[in-house]
Amino acid sequence: MAKLFLSLSFLLLIHGCLARQYQHPLFQQNSECMIQRLDALEPVERVESQAGFTEFFDHNEQQLQCAGVEIIRHTIQPQGLLLPSYTNTPILFYVEQGRGIQGVMLPGCPETFEEPQQLQQFQGRRQGGSPMEDRHQKIHHFIQGDMVAIPTGAAHWLYNDGQDELVIVALLDSTNAQNQLGNEHQRFFLAGNSGNSQQQQFQGRPRSWGRRRQQGIAQQKGSNNIFQGFDVEIIAEAFNVDRETAEMLRCEEDQRGHIVMVERGLQVVSPTSREGQQQEGRSGRGAANGFEETICSMKLRENIDEPSKADIYNPQAGRCTNLNSFKFPILQFLKLSAERGVLYENAIVAPLWTMNAHNIIYVTSGNMRLQIVNDQGEEVFNDQLRERQLVVVPQNFAVVKQAGQQGCKFIKFRTNDNAMINTLAGKNSAMRALPVDVISNAYQMSREEAQRLKYSREETVLFSPQSMSSYGRKME
Repeated sequence: MAKLFLSLSFLLLIHGCLARQYQHPLFQQNSECMIQRLDALEPVERVESQAGFTEFFDHNEQQLQCAGVEIIRHTIQPQGLLLPSYTNTPILFYVEQGRGIQGVMLPGCPETFEEPQQLQQFQGRRQGGSPMEDRHQKIHHFIQGDMVAIPTGAAHWLYNDGQDELVIVALLDSTNAQNQLGNEHQRFFLAGNSGNSQQQQFQGRPRSWGRRRQQGIAQQKGSNNIFQGFDVEIIAEAFNVDRETAEMLRCEEDQRGHIVMVERGLQVVSPTSREGQQQEGRSGRGAANGFEETICSMKLRENIDEPSKADIYNPQAGRCTNLNSFKFPILQFLKLSAERGVLYENAIVAPLWTMNAHNIIYVTSGNMRLQIVNDQGEEVFNDQLRERQLVVVPQNFAVVKQAGQQGCKFIKFRTNDNAMINTLAGKNSAMRALPVDVISNAYQMSREEAQRLKYSREETVLFSPQSMSSYGRKME
């Protein structure tokens, strides 16, 4: 009886695991992925604000529908603040340029950043009133090359504390199992009045921050902050403040948009970037295995640009750095991962397919030629992918990349926290794993030709150009 009980328990466990697995979009039949043609995508809409703008890639494009993701790009001026908001999807963003600070408000976590008592007393005397202490949750510094994760529904804000524009490229996984509001992302603002943002239409179709109406895209409720939907009296009672203060929370007359200028700079309790890096170094950054992290102490950023972190390196071709849930444990909850690629002039990434994820490739500098082939052996993409363009490579579609004359740098978002690839050429490839006789008979060639084909490349993933004359200035 005990053995029967254990057997039944095991079967139920396996059934439950498989049920959860098949709920993931990648395991559902998706007619959007019956793709006959792919195109390089650029932003189609732009929403202007006081201190920056946000660009949207058209999420109605078939390839983005196939991947179940949306891509946006924020450009924030120095001293610009992206107002607090939260979304119904997890967010993974790459810092393409600049630096900044971020707050992510996680429910139930302590306010561990606080002013010292002496400073509170000094400020109280200077302002002629009683000292007012400031406490808040941890502030996170980020720099160019960082990958930053934001859990579903976590309120967050961004601030550019540098001297240059801050540019971030964000992926929102709208078909993630944690999203129960539909197949697109919805943003809920806690402040501001983004409905007053100046909208520039690149291709004639307006974009807003929330749900669509059935008759088309229109200005929506999600564009204004959520306090506008509450009665002023309820807000005043809930916060125990006067009516005038409650009216201010509604921000009805605010014309600044969703990115606002902080004229005197943002005053928050936070260590300097240098102090934060030293603290991370002392705590053994990179050695975490996820078990010692709680939701409140979980690391939210990881640099993916640092050459010393490369997983694949070829001095004649470039490097690739993978960021998965083993290196960055929070990705296990987001079910996302990323890769940073740096290719030298004319270098080739081995033809390959990704076994368990879609890939969203975004070029940050230079250009490269891509060829993508579907399950019918049909070419669905054969073109240049240039700076600030993107293309989606659906799961199992075969792809080969070659950098242009100036080399290429790219970021790759993946819809699995531990994406796996299978190469077609080079060491450890599918072709290398086949017996010579199988190759010979499959392709109707001699054993000698099959032998040469099988062992023609000793490199693993990154291939140097065959012609030595093609080597030139490399992108460092």
